[in-house]
Amino acid sequence: MALPRLSATDLACRRGERLLFRGLSLDLGPGEACHVIGANGIGKSSLIRILAGLLRPFAGTVSREGSVSLLDERHALDPQVELGTALAFWRGLDGGEAPLDRLGLQELLDVPVRFLSTGQKKRAALARLVAQGAPIWLLDEPLNGLDTGGVALVEGLIAEHLAGGGLAVIASHQPLAANAHPLALAEFIP
Repeated sequence: MALPRLSATDLACRRGERLLFRGLSLDLGPGEACHVIGANGIGKSSLIRILAGLLRPFAGTVSREGSVSLLDERHALDPQVELGTALAFWRGLDGGEAPLDRLGLQELLDVPVRFLSTGQKKRAALARLVAQGAPIWLLDEPLNGLDTGGVALVEGLIAEHLAGGGLAVIASHQPLAANAHPLALAEFIP
């Protein structure tokens, strides 16, 4: 099995008539992480979507070796069903098991997703991320809505993922206690 790699060369992103950033390059391998920082509207989420292959760059190229798992504000959990049913749907597609006890979800499996708090939904989305077993994690604001314990949990999951040979790109306004190279998008504003 090939080692994971995520590379971007001379990326530019345009939204409408506005050029958000240009000349952005990165190259990450096993055990490496990048913490994307910048003000609201600067292009952090757009960069994550470009790296995931969901948005075309205005210029530049992206190459990936290894499967990708994305965590963003869309949790992809059916709000009408119980959490256990929603997670079972994804387990049927992805085949992996999530650390439900560790994520504090075991006691919530019979609760409809629509009744979960923001932090509980975020932890459920993290369960999906972990269960996918993808070596490349793209995390857009993974700490939003989490309490102090939830933040520590996410930081621990990222550290374990990196120690296991995975790689991660994390876009977050919040400080991150992960060994990640900072990438300030303000440096790439035209």
